[in-house]
Amino acid sequence: MKLSPEQIAEIRHVKEKEQKTRRECASSLEETLYEPIPVLDKGFIRVIDYMGNDSSIVQAARVSYGKGTKKESNDRGLIRYLMRHRHTTPFEMCEIKFHVKLPIFVARQWIRHRTANVNEYSARYSILDKEFYVPDLDYLKALKAKSKIEKEEKPETALEIEIDESPLYLKVEEIKEKAEIRMREIEKEEKKGQSDMFSEGHKKESIEIAAQSTKNKQGREEFLSEEEARDSIGIIKSETTRAYTNYLKLLNEEEGRILDKNKKGLARELARIVLPTNYYTQWYWKIDLHNLLHFLSLRADEHAQYEIRMYAEKMCEIVKKWVPLTWESFEDYRQGGAYFSSIEVGILKRLIAGQKVSYDDEKISKREWNELMKTLGTSDK
Repeated sequence: MKLSPEQIAEIRHVKEKEQKTRRECASSLEETLYEPIPVLDKGFIRVIDYMGNDSSIVQAARVSYGKGTKKESNDRGLIRYLMRHRHTTPFEMCEIKFHVKLPIFVARQWIRHRTANVNEYSARYSILDKEFYVPDLDYLKALKAKSKIEKEEKPETALEIEIDESPLYLKVEEIKEKAEIRMREIEKEEKKGQSDMFSEGHKKESIEIAAQSTKNKQGREEFLSEEEARDSIGIIKSETTRAYTNYLKLLNEEEGRILDKNKKGLARELARIVLPTNYYTQWYWKIDLHNLLHFLSLRADEHAQYEIRMYAEKMCEIVKKWVPLTWESFEDYRQGGAYFSSIEVGILKRLIAGQKVSYDDEKISKREWNELMKTLGTSDK
């Protein structure tokens, strides 16, 4: 991670100032304000400014002039109600502004979320630093690459779960718990006598630098060997370095020095086109809390690409400090919760009634069936 002298001076300047305010603040977030949090090899994320906290959400929902006489437990209950019933407007009353340094290819994924205000470092007017992202073997070695779609396997055709007579409003958590217990029993029987595919020896050879999935154009699937992974990283480094050398030749400039006095040099807005997308860029990114939570629900998910997920996970830690009651409800209802279609609700009701359910009897696709079974803890597909 590298901060420019100007950024370091700015941080020092704002931290020396003491300012009084009457607005709502988040004390835990104040402690880390402006401080860069490292991400990947050279990237970072830091909070530049924010507006509001949990109390601001409650205030907006009640349309009151202050905190009033409500207890924190009442605030927690209201926030959970808002999250549970998708009343999103009160969450839009909170905003946060980040300064992010990230690889260009991550930025191109990130910018797909069009619900924020963005101002990016311009390579039309400035020369990019020689900073590019390279996957690090030691850092990524322990991570298992996953395909984004389930393999073409035959779906489970039937599932029997013994459930005592219970009302139909039985909580989904209880259904999942019963299904998980039953499935664990089934898995134990199936795994009897089978060797562990992921022995210690296999783990040591596993690398996050993964091969392209043959079934999903967006995903990574198989591990590369140690040798092939190192060769791949070598190519990335050499090609990226060569591109930067050509970039400077096109500019005819390096660190403010003219390389060839007999040449004018290409305009910066054109010279930049030879640079690959693993070079780092920077931007300010401002977003309201509702849209930030939606961003995190997608990008902090295990199916998101590793690199952008690393940024999202750091942002999760920041949001937890900023609005702890909101984060608790988000974890419960969004990250740890599940949504069911009307067909799936029908299947759940029959499970509660102790009936046998079968994929062949339902108007549901194989993919939907497998996803439902996975949600209920009955499949690893």
